[in-house]
Amino acid sequence: MLIRNPVAAGRFYPAAPAALIREVRACLDAGAAIRRPGVQGASAPAETEAVSRPWGLMLPHAGYVYCGRVLGATLAGVELPHTLVVLCPNHTGRGQALGVWPEGAWLTPLAPLPVDADLAAALIERGDGNGGFAADMLSHLGEHAVEVVLPFLQVAAGEERPLRITPVCVGTQQPEALRAAGQALADVLAGCRSKGQEVGVIVSSDMNHYEDERRTVEKDALALERALACDPEGLLAVAARERISMCGAGPLALALFAARQLGRARAELAAHDTSATASGDTEHVVGYAGLRLFLDEK
Repeated sequence: MLIRNPVAAGRFYPAAPAALIREVRACLDAGAAIRRPGVQGASAPAETEAVSRPWGLMLPHAGYVYCGRVLGATLAGVELPHTLVVLCPNHTGRGQALGVWPEGAWLTPLAPLPVDADLAAALIERGDGNGGFAADMLSHLGEHAVEVVLPFLQVAAGEERPLRITPVCVGTQQPEALRAAGQALADVLAGCRSKGQEVGVIVSSDMNHYEDERRTVEKDALALERALACDPEGLLAVAARERISMCGAGPLALALFAARQLGRARAELAAHDTSATASGDTEHVVGYAGLRLFLDEK
């Protein structure tokens, strides 16, 4: 069985299970208090809903001291499907353009997370060696972006709702490749739905990197405006035009392309913050945002 061992434990989040659970729960409790930027079209989560059931989420993947409250605010009150496709950027440059971890399990300090091998195989079959989804471990081995969000997903889901995941590392920013991948993902998810299997999508992404606080918030707002409009083409275009160093623009665009095929997509901004809140450094800042994605019937 293929096992993916943690590479970020003890650096991005606590390696000890008890300390990790305490930190995640503290972030879930504190998340609702964090500020949101003034982004045109943003809608705050409904305060009256006891449980939110989004189709997808965008979550940040920095150290929990920096982005934990955004993770907490985005996941608080959310009921997750049992099976999740987790899309992340490729920070290492290794492996395939659309690398799918094909089977086995991902280990976290809390518990192993089994990989949905059937779902992975369906994606890989759609890739068919033509530059689409491909079985690939190399892109994931040193990549932290999926791993960092997993403990939050585990705690939010609870022990009574064990999760299965299909990790996909996205190393392309090309609109046509992402559109084709989004269509393939939508087809696979529609097939799952027809068999009674609900599958959610998690996008792991930070926002703009290493500019000052003012510029980071401005650039984040530009990208989030397009994301909230469920406009993948616009998101990729504004990220390129304005040089927004949002590492997960490609994975988010892929998810939005898929959502477009599956229903009427809508998005809400759960939270936004920057690293300056925790570090006090307003000159070299990273932005973090949490999105909830919903699908309505066409």
